[in-house]
Order: sequence, then structure tokens, then C-alpha cells
Amino acid sequence: MLTRREALSRLGSGFGAVALASLLRAESRNPFDPKPPHFAAKAKHVIYLVLNGGLSQVDSFDPKPELDKRHGQPVPGGAPKTESSTGNLMRSPFAFARHGKSGLPVSDIFPNIARHIDDCCVIRSMHTDVPNHEPSLFMINAGTIQPGRPSLGSWLTYGLGSENRNLPGFVVMCPGMPVVGPPLWESAFLPAVYQGTFVQTSETDPRKLIRYSQPGAAAGTQRAQLDLLKALNQRHLASRAGDTQLEASIEAMETAFRMQTEAPEVFDISKEPETIRARYGDSPFGRGCLMSLRLVERGVRMVQVYYGASQPWDAHEDIFSHKAHARRADPAIGALIEDLKLRGLFGETLVVIGTEFGRTPSVQNSSTIKIQNGRDHNSLGYTILLAGGGVKGGMSYGATDDFGFRAVDKPVHVHDLNATILHLMGLDHTKLTFPYSGREFRLTDVHGNAVRDILA
Repeated sequence: MLTRREALSRLGSGFGAVALASLLRAESRNPFDPKPPHFAAKAKHVIYLVLNGGLSQVDSFDPKPELDKRHGQPVPGGAPKTESSTGNLMRSPFAFARHGKSGLPVSDIFPNIARHIDDCCVIRSMHTDVPNHEPSLFMINAGTIQPGRPSLGSWLTYGLGSENRNLPGFVVMCPGMPVVGPPLWESAFLPAVYQGTFVQTSETDPRKLIRYSQPGAAAGTQRAQLDLLKALNQRHLASRAGDTQLEASIEAMETAFRMQTEAPEVFDISKEPETIRARYGDSPFGRGCLMSLRLVERGVRMVQVYYGASQPWDAHEDIFSHKAHARRADPAIGALIEDLKLRGLFGETLVVIGTEFGRTPSVQNSSTIKIQNGRDHNSLGYTILLAGGGVKGGMSYGATDDFGFRAVDKPVHVHDLNATILHLMGLDHTKLTFPYSGREFRLTDVHGNAVRDILA
């Protein structure tokens, strides 16, 4: 038995299918074309730097004098429940000093961020739902603790499109895979074309960074081949209305063809002077930060840079590992903020320096840990930084308790953070929705409020 669409494709030399194909092409011709925001945006791009594994707030941007005083003592009233057993309070081994006109305190392991602290908003009252890496990474990326929802970058490109059709609208970089991996940047039930494009930053050769970036044939020949393939795919699409995977495949081939002319250049950081490259450092994270600068310079909507594979900031055994990681991350973050300002991009680019949760101010207990100098996961209170893109600099917002365990003043949930990011990009998080499975979905589900006190 023929379906109605199949009958149309066979009757009248397929005129019905031709009309349908034209309609489908009109609807999905340019999914990355810029789209108007809900209201005037303060930012055009997002660079999200993820210090994955759990940055310790009391060792970075939230000093606690009471923790120093009560070092080695039990937590008054007992320690809040975290993922594992914790012991007595443990002071930070790092020194804090006040910096800039704002006088905000910064740990001595982040001297470059300290130089730019007047450009940063330090949110000290972050909290999330679960003290485990996987659900907390899903939460910061997709607004839920479970897989299967679209990522922040997918929502942004769905809502706003991109300013450069020769490059992906949403790029994710990591030297290997963070915990969970690709589901963190998937588009889920949004059209598949909006999923993130992953770049392996352990590679240094731009031809290996972007696979298949070198043409396999002369440009004219390859264009003719793709035109034929696109025509065949569009004919196939006419019989499969609403097949977002097929639509994404067609668009991906077009994007890949265009990327062959622009991507090798944008990912080739050897184009930058040696003096600039040296400031970022020759590490995957440093290269990722420099590439993110070059990507937003060319109109990419969102770039996400993970510090490392797995969960490198996960300091259960020895908090001194933070110092080694900061030695690689801090110069790159400072250089990125400085260069965004030098290139006139800082005001239109929101930089998020985030992590999935914080760490306990008490020592980690475990019979399997050799060095008893680490901290457990802490979802109850932690710190992130925002800079540029319409955010007030040189300010702190919210607070944790005297020991840095729990957000107690102006708590900011991850839903609130995501609502704020969308707001800065000109999007109302309650109106950026997509119909799926009988209901309207959004990044923040049914939660969240933009934190307006930090907006410039």
C-alpha cells in the first residue's frame, strides 16, 4: 500500500514531491542563519572554560579565615553529607591576597586571573543537585542530571544561529574525553544540526585537529559531487519529512565543504605570533583557549573548552594537585581575557570559568588514599567566575558559610546560571522552548531566574 507522499511522488512526474521538497528546503535551508534575539543582547558569543573534576572554592576564590583558625578541628554541628566520608576541617595550603581596585581575594595559584579580577564577577554561592561528576556535568551542560537533553550550546545555536556558516556554530574542545563525553554536547531532540562539533586538542597539527579538512578532489569537482549528492538527499528527504538526522547530514556535508577553506586556518595557531602563543602555554588547554579566541573572532556562537580528559581537578588525595593544574590553566585564562580586550571582543563575549561542583573544606577520609590531604566533592556551595559580555566586573556575589561548605547568601543554582547566560545572549529562558513528547521543553526545565544584580 502506498502512502499519500509516495503516491504524490509517482503521480504527475512527482510534482507533489517537488513542491514538498521545495517547502522542506525553505524551512531548513540555512539552520545557522542569524536569528533575532528576544530582546537586545549584551553578548554575542560564549566561551565556557570547564575546569572539570571539581575546583576547590576555598583554595581558589573563596578564602575562609575561620577555616584557618579551626584547622584540624571537627566541623561544628557535623559535616554535611557529601559523596564520601570526610574528617576534620583542613585549611588551604595556598595564600590569598587582594587584587585590583576591587580588592577581591585570589589564591596565589591563580596570579594571571588575579591581574584581571576587576574584569570578573565571582559568584561564591553556586550550588547543584548531586555531588557526582556525571550528573553534575549533565546539569551544567543540559540543565538536568540525566542524559537525553539538549546542551547549552545547542540551545544557543538553535535560538540564535551563527554569524559564520563556514564554521560550526558550537565547538567543543578537549584533549581526550571528559567524563560522560559526547552526550554533554549533543542536541538530543533539537534538530541534530545543532549538536556540538568536537575537536581533539591533544593534536597539534591542524590537519589532524579537523578530520577530512583537506579536499579529496579539486574544488570544482568536489562541489559538483556534493551538489549531486545534495540533490539526491533532498529528494530522499521529501519522503521523510521531519527526519532531523538526514537534514543534519545534508547540512553537515555543506558545512564540512565550507570548513575546508576556513577551518585549517582558524585552528592553525602557528598563524599567531610566538609571543602570543607563549602566553597561553603549550598545553591542550592553552591551545584550546587560543583557538576559542580565533573562533569567536570569526563569529562562532559558543566554544566550550574542557581543561582535560576524565576529571583532572578531582583532588581526593592531595589538594596540591590544584597548583599543578593551575600552572597550566591560569596563564591561558589570563591571556584569553587580555586578548579578547585587545581585539575588541571582550564586551561581546561572555567568558564562563566554571566547574561541575566544588570541594569540601574538610579532609577526605579513605583507607585507599595514600596522602590524606585531599577534599571530597561538594555540591552545596562552590564558586564560578564570569567575565565580559555584559557582566559587572570586580564584584563578588553571594557567599558560603564560615567554612565554605554551603551557599547561605544569595544562592545561585545551575538553572539560575544558565538562565543568566541565555539572558546575556538576548534570550528569555522561559520562551526558548521546543515541543517534544507532548510538552514544551527548555534548558532550565521549569526552574531558574536570571541573576540580574550581576548584569552591567
